[in-house]
Amino acid sequence: MSDAIVIAAAQRTPIGAFLGQFTGVPTPTLGAVAIRAALAQAGLQGTDISEVFMGCVLPANLGQAPARQASLGAGIPVAAGCTTINKVCGSGMKTIMLGHDLIKAGSADIVVAGGMESMSNAPHMLTARSGIRYGNRELVDHMAWDGLTNPYDGKAMGLFGELCADKYSFTREAQDAFSIT
Repeated sequence: MSDAIVIAAAQRTPIGAFLGQFTGVPTPTLGAVAIRAALAQAGLQGTDISEVFMGCVLPANLGQAPARQASLGAGIPVAAGCTTINKVCGSGMKTIMLGHDLIKAGSADIVVAGGMESMSNAPHMLTARSGIRYGNRELVDHMAWDGLTNPYDGKAMGLFGELCADKYSFTREAQDAFSIT
């Protein structure tokens, strides 16, 4: 028997256009679809899973514990641990790292690690907890504010990808080829 830690299956959440066919489908439901597909691909049952890590950067209005919701929606019993990771672009990768570490430490045998998101369902927010006494209040776009804007300088996060591509001479074609492998 090998002590190697392996990725037994890889599936994606359904992908659509912004405000397209998956508008109204809750993020945890999209996550559950990917988890169910990965379990089927690996020949596993929900009862085989020790732990679930799911990345989710836009959790507003999803209800508590989006990873738990996705896990239960995929048929994984409540006894499995579940953690939602919010690490912006690195969330999915961090879930894989945590899953690896849990298995290596002997705390889990089989871990689900992934990510889920729905930009179409990210709400606009209003900071009005204590009421609006006078004048107007601005709506804040959860997707733009919490998902696509650098909090330290207010710049769009996509700009940083372009800066890195320029700095390290990464072409779009090279990035696409690498992402497929």
